[in-house]
Amino acid sequence: MSDALTLTGRGLRLSRRNVDAVITSMMLPVMLMLIFVYFFGGAIDTGTEYVTYVVPGVLLLCAGFGASTTAVTVSDDMKGGIIDRFRSLDIGGIPILTGHAAASTARNLVSTALVLGVAFAIGFRPSATPAGWLAAAGVLLAFIIAISWLSAAIGLLAKSPEAAGGFTLFMMFLPYPSSAFVPIDTMPSWLHGFAEHQPVTPVIESLRGLLLDQPVGNTPWIALAWCAGLLVLGTAGGSLLFRLRTR
Repeated sequence: MSDALTLTGRGLRLSRRNVDAVITSMMLPVMLMLIFVYFFGGAIDTGTEYVTYVVPGVLLLCAGFGASTTAVTVSDDMKGGIIDRFRSLDIGGIPILTGHAAASTARNLVSTALVLGVAFAIGFRPSATPAGWLAAAGVLLAFIIAISWLSAAIGLLAKSPEAAGGFTLFMMFLPYPSSAFVPIDTMPSWLHGFAEHQPVTPVIESLRGLLLDQPVGNTPWIALAWCAGLLVLGTAGGSLLFRLRTR
């Protein structure tokens, strides 16, 4: 635990030294939200104010952009030789990856707050109860943690920082074929199956329902099950890949 906390601090300090990447990962979701709301929102009928509809999807985009930085940072560490120094200090793979994932989660929480702040400024008016806010925050935090660990594992899988950034493009793409920006029933029928049964759709539907105080059924549990699966994949895969890359 002590090693993980120390390495989390290191991850946050690395963010301060790579300010341009951090600012980019924070500002891109905000820019995309503004583009969708002001350029396309008037032409999309969602049955509610479009900014209210689109914010949950933008929050997941925000998590994807932030996680891509994690994959690149982990790959940089593997390429730069710092891992050998950590191993000489008897620091294992799990604390190293935990540090990266925790730093990623902290960065994502800051960018999430930024997105919400801008959303409120342009008309986002959720009607969630305090319990709804807590439940929505829990689901979103679970997704952020899971995607951060998965990105750390991808950083180990990639052979270069450039490749790591390319691999995480798939995660950033997932909100588009989902209910993030348009209702799924407006998509081509052949796309419905994928859009309805991929990880981000239940997370988005949970956030939207909880923030708007609408019935959500068992959707949050499905979302948490997806998050748990991604977390297991990230932790187990990251541990295995670390051993393979450092043996």
